[in-house]
Amino acid sequence: MKIFCSGIGGIGLSAYASHMHARGHDVSGSDRSESELTKKLSAAGIRVSYTQDGSALSGDTDLLIYSEAIPTDAPERSKARKLNILQKSYFEALGELTRGTKLIAVCGTHGKSSTTAMLAKVCIDNGFDPSVVVGTKMFELDGANWRKGESNLWIVEACEYRKSFLHLSPDTILMTNVDGDHFDAFESVDAYTDAFIEFLHRMPEAGTLILHGKDGASAAVAKSAGRAFLDADEMPFVSLATPGKHMQQNAQLVLAVAERLGIDHKAVIESIKTYRGSWRRMEEKGSTAKNVSIIDDYGHHPVEIRATLQAIKEKYVGRRLVCVFQPHTHDRTLTLWDEFTSAFSDASVVVIADVYDARPDTERDSVDMQKFVKDIETHSQTKVHAGHTLEETLSLLKKLLQPNDLLLIMGAGNIGTLADPKLY
Repeated sequence: MKIFCSGIGGIGLSAYASHMHARGHDVSGSDRSESELTKKLSAAGIRVSYTQDGSALSGDTDLLIYSEAIPTDAPERSKARKLNILQKSYFEALGELTRGTKLIAVCGTHGKSSTTAMLAKVCIDNGFDPSVVVGTKMFELDGANWRKGESNLWIVEACEYRKSFLHLSPDTILMTNVDGDHFDAFESVDAYTDAFIEFLHRMPEAGTLILHGKDGASAAVAKSAGRAFLDADEMPFVSLATPGKHMQQNAQLVLAVAERLGIDHKAVIESIKTYRGSWRRMEEKGSTAKNVSIIDDYGHHPVEIRATLQAIKEKYVGRRLVCVFQPHTHDRTLTLWDEFTSAFSDASVVVIADVYDARPDTERDSVDMQKFVKDIETHSQTKVHAGHTLEETLSLLKKLLQPNDLLLIMGAGNIGTLADPKLY
């Protein structure tokens, strides 16, 4: 087939495009700007356009796959309708690609990417030869976010945004947690939770559900769906190269599913112990000329912020921790205001950049940044600065940072561009 991917630089759609290209299809696509992911696609022979006005979409295209970031009235989707080109969302297409396979889906509010990556490593190390789609770049895959295996086993990160994961038909589900998120797509925490209940119904009765029994919200979802589960809390904690209790909990999920797959327990532990983390998950980026160590992290939910700060504080005892956070979407920030403003107590200094407005077409209100900064300072009881734009944030950091500081860059937007040690 001739396939065009609109939003091809997205972490999920880029993986799908790579899979289809590896299967011999003619794949091309477009995105707003060049990135590390689009460079990899181009290097593999996939044509990428950085103009999204419809000119890159040819009339002989068989299928247009779009990311959730591409609205219905976008030029490429409008042109596809005029040309009668079949359109599918990324997860619709992924659901079709994985149907009939032995599919392990990793879902949850936090920890999906790390758990998927860790499980993929264990299965690869132990000869299962899986196909993989993960929402981060893996060191074990030479920086790729996908893998084409020759077996029938698929390991996929299952995203709940706009109920996308309902297009999947998994045999096994790993549920990391259910905390409430994506409030531009879900009107309440209850609506968010209901989506996970629906997802569990996508799994056959003989399927396997694995979660942490001590996580009341996850256990409640399983109960509402009428599903029994394997309790990952019964698995031991493993000493990991990546810090934090949350990473050990992810490893427990992996241990549980590996046991279900029949992998030798000692072999699983050895594989997990050598897991080095992944792209933008507490990723150590090196040090500046003034010996400031920089860590880059994708965390953009208050639960993730707390867990990451705690883990880093435990690993780097006694060092001043400067945390730069870029809120991701106004709706999430406003809905979880109290949780955000009390999440930074483990940081010595906090800098808040302007909100990354990822979905301006669906935002219902905007954040009062001055009040947000003030409330964080009050409730987290730490010094907080308004960073404003990325350029202004960088300028402020150059004034604030001291030798031997630890600089943590956090957020799901473009804040990661400030994690380059050469900038300081």
